[in-house]
Amino acid sequence: MDNPLRLDMLGRPTRLRRPPFLLYSYIAAEMLAPFFASFVILYGIFFLVQLIPLLEIVLALRIGLGDFIRISSYLFPHMLLYIIPMASMAGVIIGFSRLANDREILAFKACGVSLRQMLPPIVLITAVIATVTGYFSVRLIPLGEQGMKQLMFQLAKEKIDKGLKEKEFTEALGDLVVYVDEIDENQEWRGVYVSDMRGRLQPLITMAKSGRLTSDVERMQVTVVLEDGTLRNVDDQDNQVLHFKRYQLQIPLRPPGGESLDKLSRGAMTQTQLSAAAREVGRRSKEGLGYRSEYHHRLIMPVGCFILSMIGLPLALQAGPGRRAVGVPLGLAVFVGYYITFTVTRVLSEVGKLPLVFGMWLPNILFFAFALYFLYRVDQERSLLPERIHTALLIRYDHFVRPFLHRVKTKAAGLVFRLLGRRTRGIGGMGTTEGLLIHANVHTRTFHFPECAQYNSPQCRIEFKDVRIARDAGFHPCGFCATLMEQERQ
Repeated sequence: MDNPLRLDMLGRPTRLRRPPFLLYSYIAAEMLAPFFASFVILYGIFFLVQLIPLLEIVLALRIGLGDFIRISSYLFPHMLLYIIPMASMAGVIIGFSRLANDREILAFKACGVSLRQMLPPIVLITAVIATVTGYFSVRLIPLGEQGMKQLMFQLAKEKIDKGLKEKEFTEALGDLVVYVDEIDENQEWRGVYVSDMRGRLQPLITMAKSGRLTSDVERMQVTVVLEDGTLRNVDDQDNQVLHFKRYQLQIPLRPPGGESLDKLSRGAMTQTQLSAAAREVGRRSKEGLGYRSEYHHRLIMPVGCFILSMIGLPLALQAGPGRRAVGVPLGLAVFVGYYITFTVTRVLSEVGKLPLVFGMWLPNILFFAFALYFLYRVDQERSLLPERIHTALLIRYDHFVRPFLHRVKTKAAGLVFRLLGRRTRGIGGMGTTEGLLIHANVHTRTFHFPECAQYNSPQCRIEFKDVRIARDAGFHPCGFCATLMEQERQ
């Protein structure tokens, strides 16, 4: 049966109400298509940004295609921690902006489908995306960091092996200059000379009959083992000569532009290791606060992904027939504001100005409150902000920001026309300002011609027949329109 019966508390038969899966699937499709498109575009941008410093390592270590692909795969989880929240928010904004512009949201409401009934697929999809982000953040990013370090160690070790040649001085070991008289097929050295300048003004000279190079991948250390030789230390007027049977030199490898590979960074630690390291150095110490900050950072970002995606819904619904889709720039502003807030509170938490847990989670608390408030306002068919604040912001924008943007736009357009050797047309193509229907803004007391971007602004509710009447009423042209009038007079 399509609508099976059940008994209510009074024993009366009622029909079960099934979720509108067709509606849910339609909304999901509208969200996922721009999500995947945004994901691909953002990944390409982030990869190109990461590629610039990566080229230094590729050229210095002479990395082949296979190793380059491995490095890219290790960087993939870290980039997704920032790409997925942006793509998820963009998917919600772009999808629902299209529904609002095409009057489909209005049609849903006319059919009795409220905003609350549209929320389940959005919540489910964004929760799944946030969960995937959490898996990348907690599990794959540390594995990627560790894999990157091991690969860099192997590549640096290979560079050393290739750089060591018989009867040649090599500087492949950094501040160690090594000369080997003979290298056999087992990579054993004969006749070794080592000059150690690490942290010294005068070199520490070591000569040995034999030696070899060993590596420990787990500790990421390379060791030069020398046997049966002498060590000469020259310090001012003193000259010391020591004889040894076995002497070891620990060499910390450091890739180009990177930190030492023998140290486990916070990004390469698991959650358990971060907690243990914080307890070991002291939870309230500066280093301990850094470990705890990294621990909470990996949990905060997935939750932030969910919250930003939910904020995208009310931002997208600001679009509509005859209105510009402002959701994308508003979403970008919210996203930047979230990360600025998170960065500031994280720094304050790490220096002890704020309690660490409260300070780290404060941005999520604030933006979650914004999401609930915006969703409530949109559900009540109101603007995102109270009318007074909304009007005040529009007045400030029209009075300060719009004239500046149009001034820049006009100067750029004039520069282009001059470069092309063309002259601008008269206003409306009529060669005169008389006889035009002019729109005016009562708040800013400015009027606008049809060429002006503010001509169809919702705030421009007054119409004048021509410029003279508008001026007599106490209105003046905006910056863009004033420029057009000057160009026409010329």
